[in-house]
Amino acid sequence: MEKEEKIQSLHSPSTKHPWKMTSDSGDFSRLTVIKTENAHQRRLKCTCQTVNISENTSTSVDKERDLLLNGSKACKQNDDVQTLTCRSSHGVVSVIGRRREMEDAVKVGLGFMVKGGEKFDFYGVYDGHGGSGVAEECKERLHKVLVEEIVVEEGGNGIDWGRTMKRSFEKMDEEVSRGRLGEEMVGSTAVVAVVGNGKVVVANCGDSRAVLSRGGVAVALSFDHKPERPDELERVEAAGGRVINWNGHRVLGVLATSRSIGDGYLKPFVICKPEVNIRELTDGDEFLILASDGLWDVVSNKVACQVVRKCLNSRVRRKSIAIVDGNRNRAAGAAAVLVELAMARGSKDNISVIVVELNKT
Repeated sequence: MEKEEKIQSLHSPSTKHPWKMTSDSGDFSRLTVIKTENAHQRRLKCTCQTVNISENTSTSVDKERDLLLNGSKACKQNDDVQTLTCRSSHGVVSVIGRRREMEDAVKVGLGFMVKGGEKFDFYGVYDGHGGSGVAEECKERLHKVLVEEIVVEEGGNGIDWGRTMKRSFEKMDEEVSRGRLGEEMVGSTAVVAVVGNGKVVVANCGDSRAVLSRGGVAVALSFDHKPERPDELERVEAAGGRVINWNGHRVLGVLATSRSIGDGYLKPFVICKPEVNIRELTDGDEFLILASDGLWDVVSNKVACQVVRKCLNSRVRRKSIAIVDGNRNRAAGAAAVLVELAMARGSKDNISVIVVELNKT
């Protein structure tokens, strides 16, 4: 009975409205980091390179929302300031939104790998379900596993990204499944992008998404693995599973995505095999957006690209745009605006967004 109750709770939206935002640009960013110090008293500290923002324990949810999303109040720095250093060509914002718990995780690894004299950057968004454990483990390990599993093309002409990504996701799935007795009902989607050597390589497993803006046109670099997608429905049924329309299409009436890392109790119906998309970068490629479905459930690819484009062209100004080495980080501001838009449109999920400016050097 306990297992059945837990199954039914997966992906169920919370009626509470906690607000918590973390914003950074990965291991080396110098952007705002916001964290909840006391979940019961709702005491918040917002720290960034030049300011510290704090509220007392009587802060209301509305004031917290204004503080987190507008970042307009500042007071003197103190020893609690948390700083990370990085390039200013990308920004990350991740919020708990209207959920009880934060199950999203994000990862940015600049120069995480060097091959043939070329540096590669890594960006990943992981949307957990049933708990945050698998998403957090993917955040810590998947980019490292990718380096370990590099497959060179026949003839040694370059990296076979299709095989490399497939092997990396399989190994990651094995790692999270190993020794997780009692946690077989925890899983995570994964959308990752590797940028370098004139290419962007996207691998997707689940319903998080990557979108490229090419000359002002939104180009999908991944396609959601939804149970109702015709080819996914056919695959699930061929494996002996069923897709049940219960509060949305779900595998066995439980999981709203047909591919994920983890979720051992739903194998072989839910698989970890990623779809891989490799694109040569052109002069017209402007930026890349990676985000969890907390954004994509309420904002289309086209609208998201239009919003980011306006932000990067300085047509949208925000007080909370992060300052990095004296310059405004437009990508961080754009990510924040997308999160605000998703919240305003009623997103009920955690929301995580990475914006990467591709034309930055």
